[in-house]
Amino acid sequence: MGNVSAVTKDTWDAEVLQAKGLVVVDFWAVWCGPCKMVSPIVDELAKEYDGKAKVVKLNTDENPEIASRYQIMGIPTLMFFKDGKGVDKLVGALSRVQYKEKIEALLI
Repeated sequence: MGNVSAVTKDTWDAEVLQAKGLVVVDFWAVWCGPCKMVSPIVDELAKEYDGKAKVVKLNTDENPEIASRYQIMGIPTLMFFKDGKGVDKLVGALSRVQYKEKIEALLI
């Protein structure tokens, strides 16, 4: 399916930290213009990497403690977790190609 699910502070551990393999977390907020540009790209990547990587979104306004824990200073930020550990992040509205290159590198 490649659906992107929303995570919250209550589901964070189960959905991200306890997940096996690659998890891509899109940190965003409703008021963020660049986040709206990135959102359809994230949705496409979720479909493209279905079965290879899990893609979730976290609203930073509703879950500030998670954003603070991972030092998310600007949004959109895509943070990458492998087997529950934060391994990399990309900050700002980047191109689909840049996101794909990062995902491909982390899937190796």
